[in-house]
Amino acid sequence: MSNYFCNETDKIGEECGVFGIYDFDGGDVAPTIYYGLLSLQHRGQESCGIAVSETNGPKGKVTSHKDMGLVNEAFDHEILSGMHGDIGVGHVRYSTAGSSTRENAQPLVLNYVKGTLAMAHNGNLVNAPQLREELAYTGAIFQTTIDSEVIAYHIARERLNTPNVEGAVANAMKKIKGAYSLVIMSPRKLIGARDPNGFRPLVIGKRDNAYILASETCALDTIGAEFIRNVEPGEIVTISPEKGIESNMQMASSVKHGHCIFEYIYFARPDSILDGVSVYESRIKAGRFLAKDSPVEADVVVGVPESGNVAALGYSMESGIPYGQAFVKNQYIGRTFIKPGQKSRESSVQVKLNALKNAVDGKRVIMIDDSIVRGTTSDRIVRMLRDAGATEVHMRVSSPPFLWPCYFGTDVPAREQLIAYNRSIDEICKIIGADSLGYLREERLSEIVDNKFEICKGCFTGDYPVAPPDEDIRGEFEA
Repeated sequence: MSNYFCNETDKIGEECGVFGIYDFDGGDVAPTIYYGLLSLQHRGQESCGIAVSETNGPKGKVTSHKDMGLVNEAFDHEILSGMHGDIGVGHVRYSTAGSSTRENAQPLVLNYVKGTLAMAHNGNLVNAPQLREELAYTGAIFQTTIDSEVIAYHIARERLNTPNVEGAVANAMKKIKGAYSLVIMSPRKLIGARDPNGFRPLVIGKRDNAYILASETCALDTIGAEFIRNVEPGEIVTISPEKGIESNMQMASSVKHGHCIFEYIYFARPDSILDGVSVYESRIKAGRFLAKDSPVEADVVVGVPESGNVAALGYSMESGIPYGQAFVKNQYIGRTFIKPGQKSRESSVQVKLNALKNAVDGKRVIMIDDSIVRGTTSDRIVRMLRDAGATEVHMRVSSPPFLWPCYFGTDVPAREQLIAYNRSIDEICKIIGADSLGYLREERLSEIVDNKFEICKGCFTGDYPVAPPDEDIRGEFEA
């Protein structure tokens, strides 16, 4: 069964994080990729990997290391010191298609007639099954169960008939449909590509004489790099010492853009700025809108760590109700961990969170969270606050109700598993045990990003920028 349907913590699964760097001065880049991935760890904790190459060394020689788990678990000084190369790509993964196995970890490294490609991918294709079947019938042998391998195969095949790798990427983009931000290492070039709808973010940075591609600006800050600009929807950027940054906009089109709004509500780190919009400010706005649209009398406003905290601060700023901390989070447990068995499932929330009795005892509490998926976590957290002495618990959610699945790299499950499907807000409120419940209004979504670009809100409205597949095929090709 796909990871889409195994999210027992009732939280939206992360996407993936990509990172690439080319040091024109010839320095080893593996340590920098390591620190870049550490800063993107929030985007995926299931597996990670780094691939590097020496542009002046043997053509096609790539040194790579991939493993399950967190970045600081998969890499140590000995591993990194053995990875020599002035160009490289890295990846942190949360599985949204394909199972959680070491084989499915990225970057993918392909050896073919024209040399070697290493690729890291964030997103999800909607036509991967058809493309995979076509490739299989022409002799392709797949080593993974992820749609990223379909992209890599198409790039490698197109490279046989095009004069350069960026041309091969452009031709491959004509065939693939869905969400993708790609970072690709060829023997002498670093390439970034973003789908024409712009679902997933991708930014360009520079440090000294090195150029960087990354999912978020926080990765640039971590390594002391300067932000240059965003990769635009449909753009292919090619980075080389001879020409610096070259831009190819041939795949950019007039299609409807669809920046994933959940980057701003939940996925991205608050210190990132994506497509010119501060994630922190977006969450402050979401909290302010909740206070305007769903006011309630209370003594304290609290956030569910971590993504609910900033929205809670916004609610407090707008309402004048004091902001407080009601939960202590176990900092040594990530968003994914080995969960207790079915009979002791309730304890999985307490392993991560514990309520501060002194902060809520005898008080009316407004609790802000970023989303409610199945509702199984929300009812436990509400109960946790009541057990700590809260006299009232009013829940406010900094997103609208989930009513539709996502096919573009976010693991919003099938409709039947969503608590909001076929239920009123009052019914949901009773299920989670809150005194009142309020969601962010759907029309507020564009406002939290200052109406700067078109957004994808398909998981709330069922209106997707790209037509979804006829049947739900997410996770279809698991090993």
